Amino acid sequence: MVEGGPSAEVDALLDALEAERKVRRRVESVQAVTDAALAHLALEDLLMALLSRTKEILGVDTCAILLLDAEQDELVARAAIGIEEEVEQGVRIPVGAGFAGKIAAERRPVVLSVVDHEHVLNPILLQKGIRSMLGVPLLAYDHVVGVLHVGTLRPHDFVRDDVELLQLVAERAALAIEKARVHEETVRLDQMKLNFVAIASHELRTPATSIYGLLTTLRARRDELAPDVRTELEETAWHQADRLRRLIEQLLDLSRLDAKSIDVRPQPIVLQRTLAEIVNGGDDVVLKVDPSLAVVADPLVIERVVTNLVANARLHGEPPVLVEAEARDRHFRISVADQGPGVPGELVPRLFERFERGGGGGSGLGLAIAKAYANAHGGDLYYQPGPSGARFELVLPKG
Repeated sequence: MVEGGPSAEVDALLDALEAERKVRRRVESVQAVTDAALAHLALEDLLMALLSRTKEILGVDTCAILLLDAEQDELVARAAIGIEEEVEQGVRIPVGAGFAGKIAAERRPVVLSVVDHEHVLNPILLQKGIRSMLGVPLLAYDHVVGVLHVGTLRPHDFVRDDVELLQLVAERAALAIEKARVHEETVRLDQMKLNFVAIASHELRTPATSIYGLLTTLRARRDELAPDVRTELEETAWHQADRLRRLIEQLLDLSRLDAKSIDVRPQPIVLQRTLAEIVNGGDDVVLKVDPSLAVVADPLVIERVVTNLVANARLHGEPPVLVEAEARDRHFRISVADQGPGVPGELVPRLFERFERGGGGGSGLGLAIAKAYANAHGGDLYYQPGPSGARFELVLPKG
């Protein structure tokens, strides 16, 4: 009998069985996540399904997904089990900072055998008594889309198999999240398109119907009408036709902006001179700009934005309308402010949405167009509430 022969064979067989169980467990776990990914298109439902499967697979107490807000370069808590407060309180972690931020910045798994203040920015994790954590980046098409992390309420040594398993889960989860985001964006755009067509049709129909009615009356009864009545009808028809013309121009502007067919052509300009030409003839407009302020910008973009802002101030505010400009922090800023009551608080979140009116008439397109032009130039348009009136600031790169 060879020493250790049968025993070694038994040990080898047991090791093989254990390895097979691990492989089978890993395949079943990944399949469970894949099933969840295929079963849900809505992002919120998908995230909760993924977390439930992940928590069960790894036998942990907490599980959370933070998605990347690329504009702010922050991770935002979107779904959690065991630490739901993360989502309820809208926790945001800067990329590169703390546990989750480090995972996103370095694009690699991180294990915290002991959770402490030094490594964790989010106080909720400490308040819940989480002792150990494992997190991995969510990578889709080689781009970080977020972070998936799990935790335990007792000290736990996350081993290599745990890390590899969570990475496999994260791979499927990241692709599923991107698919859900694309689906939601498609649904949102389709709904916006339907709403836009419906509202635009209604807006065009109103002046068109008015013009048709006025011209029909003039055509059928011109000789019967008193001169002053005929003049009034003609003047009203002209105003409605001008309203229709401006609305069509705005819709064409939005169409070109949506199609990204606006060709931005920056050139050296003296800002005071350009703004003076834009507001020329407006006795209710006060222009305060340094005559020596020169920038590189597209004068058409400035004209479209400032014209819409001044028109908005005249329609909804009170004179005088103050137009100012300054250069600061590699940008130049043009502000338009009025002395009216300002924007109602409930309207502020929707201020730049299309066809959003604040009362007093108008098409509800001016601010949406102004913001779109600012974005096309690499800048932005902001509303800044103050003690009185409404103040909008256009921020563009100096060139």
